[in-house]
Amino acid sequence: MRSGETLSKGEIFEVLRNQRRRYVLHYLKRDEGPVEIGDLAQQVAAWEYETTLEAVTPAQRKRVYTTLQQTHLPKMDEAGILAFDSDEGVIESTDRTREVTIYLEIVPGREFAWRELYLALGAVSCALVAALWGDVYPLTELGDLAWGAIIAATFTLTAAAHIYHERHMKVGGGEQPPELSYGTDD
Repeated sequence: MRSGETLSKGEIFEVLRNQRRRYVLHYLKRDEGPVEIGDLAQQVAAWEYETTLEAVTPAQRKRVYTTLQQTHLPKMDEAGILAFDSDEGVIESTDRTREVTIYLEIVPGREFAWRELYLALGAVSCALVAALWGDVYPLTELGDLAWGAIIAATFTLTAAAHIYHERHMKVGGGEQPPELSYGTDD
């Protein structure tokens, strides 16, 4: 593919369809520089087998290494999503890497329905204000200022949890890759 061409959504989702390729993107985003295929294979194997780098067996590493070298990296290189030098065994990000990882950040695997939570908090807050306005017992035992503080604190803590969650859902954010489930794996 020529560097000036943009990838279609179909081409992007074809690449993202495979979990191992999503792991490669996460690793590249996390490390930012050129990476050795051996280091990449070790980390991808650790993620796939849900173990530590040290506990990855040579057989597990070899399985991942072989498919990365023969299938996944050449496919991603051909699409311009990364630069793979098979002779040197080195992988680098390209301008297109960022373009593709945006799709992973916008459409994470198991997304929590934050908008629904905020809608529910807003509805409960409105009901609470209406109840306080109507002097409904036992809600009137606390003053208006206390209820205002409770509502404000609830929204603030929820927003903080949302920010924390979003940071860990981004590709390259955190030690473990986010759950990136898109279709079936090849």
